[in-house]
Amino acid sequence: MDVLRFPLIGRWLRGRWSRAVLQGGLLLVALLMVYDGFTGPPEPHRNLATVLAWVHYRGLILLALLFMGNVFCMVCPFSLLRTVAPGLARRGPRWPRVLRTKWVAVAFLFLIFFLYEWLDLWASPRATAWVILAYFALAFLLEALFQESPFCKYVCPLGHFNYVYAAVAPVQIRARDAQVCRACPGKECLNGSDAVPGCGTLLFVPQVKSNLDCTLCLDCARACPYDNVQLALRSPLAELENPSTWPRRLDVAFLPFLMLAASLSNALGMTPPFYDLLDVLARWGLASAGVRMFLVFAALNLVVPGLIMAFLGWWHRRYLPGYRARTAVAVLAPALVPLSFGIWAAHYGFHFWTTAWVLVPVVQGFARAHGLDLGTPLWQPHFLVPPTWWYPVQVALVLVGFGFTLWMLHRRSQRAFPQVDRQALVFPWVVVAMLAAWAAVALFALPMEMRGSPAVSH
Repeated sequence: MDVLRFPLIGRWLRGRWSRAVLQGGLLLVALLMVYDGFTGPPEPHRNLATVLAWVHYRGLILLALLFMGNVFCMVCPFSLLRTVAPGLARRGPRWPRVLRTKWVAVAFLFLIFFLYEWLDLWASPRATAWVILAYFALAFLLEALFQESPFCKYVCPLGHFNYVYAAVAPVQIRARDAQVCRACPGKECLNGSDAVPGCGTLLFVPQVKSNLDCTLCLDCARACPYDNVQLALRSPLAELENPSTWPRRLDVAFLPFLMLAASLSNALGMTPPFYDLLDVLARWGLASAGVRMFLVFAALNLVVPGLIMAFLGWWHRRYLPGYRARTAVAVLAPALVPLSFGIWAAHYGFHFWTTAWVLVPVVQGFARAHGLDLGTPLWQPHFLVPPTWWYPVQVALVLVGFGFTLWMLHRRSQRAFPQVDRQALVFPWVVVAMLAAWAAVALFALPMEMRGSPAVSH
């Protein structure tokens, strides 16, 4: 089934300015967040910047990825420049070859996770507003200088979070007829037409195997003169079951490890053991809070995943003598995606279902401050999930993700390495997944800061 053939919605999505309209709406929201971040109440639970950025966006993005795909990148206002002025940078240079790697995105992902904790972005509307402005500045600069969209493909941490978890999305760009693509002289889906830009992340439709690097902008569908591009519905398991969908590169393989580590460290950063660890480092002579935070996050998000990957590579050299160790790691790494998705869902979902109600009084307060009466703000909590369900639901989400990770390890190893002892091959992966799932369940049992809410902890 092709979403672009659905009545009304399909025709609207193929429209020339449909994406610009969506991006313009989100741009307005972003500008309101920046404005309120600088001029509104300093309390994080009363300000649009912190509530929308750190509660609602993070909670809704996982639902969107699970049910609709990478729609945030589709409507992302940071890439609006390419939509409204596609010819601006067509004569610019290519992104430097040495930087055409996911290691750049890894660095920015680590940076945003670190800054979130170090600067207490969740508690600072002004700092959140500055982060939004910095995002706009960097995105617009790179879009204006280079032919492709290097910000989307190599830099954007939010985009790469979406790329990884769009692996579980039920939609994917595909060609209707591969023969039509072979005979196409202009390759407009890649190169663009007079009115529509080509793919900013340089994806050629008949070669698309996954949602990795796909921003779902649909410019390929608009540019194709043969209407040969479809937004196909698919099984949410299809991409992760197939070991040939992701490139077998070490930088790409590191992304699922980083996401798994970050899902745990981000939750850890809201619990008492994290602050106890920082106090221990302070007693050891590390006076700077920023240095302590950086060392802890570097160890948890970079060093530990790197050591685990190195150990798995050593293990595979014993059981896969005919393969390069990095190839085996790259083949099995995407199997970790369901587990980390479950952990993020348990974490972000907790903050969303306990704090989503805050948006109503925040909007009322913002309107009243600007002369519009939408009623008296009421700050009584209204939980979307009953408190007695919080921990069981979190445990269930983690266990569901863990179960799908075990299934993906089985399927990917079965398809990629059918002639080896697969039980021995995937054994250390199962251990890693079990330890991560156990750590998540243990973390969610601890008191956790209710960031973005008037409450303190649960």
